[in-house]
Amino acid sequence: MNQNITTAELEGFEKGFAADPAKRVAQLAVTANGVNKSATDPLVQREDRHQFSIQLEAGKITNQKSSGRCWMFAALNTMRVEIMKKLNLETFELSQNYTLFYDKLEKANYFLESILDTLDEPTDGRLIAHLLSAPLNDGGQWDMLCNLIEKYGVVPKDTMPETACSSSTWEVTGYMTRKLREFACALREGHAAGKTVDQLREQKEAMLSDIYNMLCIALGNPPKTFTFETRDKDKKFIREEGLTGKSFFEKYIGWDMSSYVSLINAPTAGKPYHKTFTVKLLGNIVEGRPVKYLNLPIEDLKAAAIRQMQDGKPVWFGCDVGKCSIREGGIMDLNILRPDALFGTGFGMTKAQRLDYGDSLMTHAMVFQGVNLDESGKPTRWRVENSWGKDSGADGYYVMSDEWFSEYTYQVVVHKDYLTEEQRAELQQAPIELEPWDPMGSLA
Repeated sequence: MNQNITTAELEGFEKGFAADPAKRVAQLAVTANGVNKSATDPLVQREDRHQFSIQLEAGKITNQKSSGRCWMFAALNTMRVEIMKKLNLETFELSQNYTLFYDKLEKANYFLESILDTLDEPTDGRLIAHLLSAPLNDGGQWDMLCNLIEKYGVVPKDTMPETACSSSTWEVTGYMTRKLREFACALREGHAAGKTVDQLREQKEAMLSDIYNMLCIALGNPPKTFTFETRDKDKKFIREEGLTGKSFFEKYIGWDMSSYVSLINAPTAGKPYHKTFTVKLLGNIVEGRPVKYLNLPIEDLKAAAIRQMQDGKPVWFGCDVGKCSIREGGIMDLNILRPDALFGTGFGMTKAQRLDYGDSLMTHAMVFQGVNLDESGKPTRWRVENSWGKDSGADGYYVMSDEWFSEYTYQVVVHKDYLTEEQRAELQQAPIELEPWDPMGSLA
């Protein structure tokens, strides 16, 4: 067989294309409208109705705009329900800018500490290249959010509102990333010149001061104390003075964050079910809890999510949102897009194969706010609260088919109360460590 593409092969390809009228029709459609518009099957939308046998009440749709804070928005959207219930509010929103500020600051410190922990690794090695690739990513994991809440609490959105840079993070994140790489260079060169780790940590304090100043300029100064004011559904005015982020969280949300656990579905050979996992060098707060997952069959994730929603509580989850989904109407369904029919070729990898070969991973976090159960109690479709504003999906909501859940949902977070006894016991296992570049270390 030939190693190169020959003229004869090209002629054969051309004749094969010309001999199939369907390919010419597809060409006309795609060149004029693009792939996804041409591949959308409108008949599927009839089946994906925005009607659910279990449907929770939620506040107004939020909008992360041009930022990668979906994991924060999703988590804060689950928490705000507690405040709305306690205070009889129509809607409420927590400050995503406040958590962003401290996440960036803590991630900067985590990155610099990771550099100090790897001073003897080669600069051109895979580990240092991984650390330098995105030291200040917008994304995150549930356990990273727990670390922020436990250390800093939360504040109402009007206490630390959005800024141009929180709504569009790429500029300031880009400049801080440049500084962190510069700092990494200085620390590693200092080590090569014979400086001790204690001396390098003295340098680190000045480095963090620079990052803090950049964050204040871009996001504003985070409040130490604040006055909380709102009005409930009955027009009753509520005011409380002298609150901190931690005291506000404790009084109005009051969750034990350690009781919320991450269940994943990673059906790959190296990740057996009913075992726990963590990811090396993945985190945001050095003294915080590490990321920890319990890997379970997909039906176990569904069952736990349903039990929590049956109790009136929404569910944070992570998925690969870009696969088989459309924004118009908010549909996530394996058949909503038919590129196989359009291109005349199938896309046949399994979920495990997609993970192993880099075709899929968790890219986005959202909130389950409902599910439709058939007469036998089996889920058929899921109600999804997104954070892309009300103009995306159906007034900000998406509908996910149960088959889509199986293929592209990777993580759900539930309270331990909604696990089985066996699952709670499995959580006590020491986690197996995954490499930093493992797909289960992806950030939503």
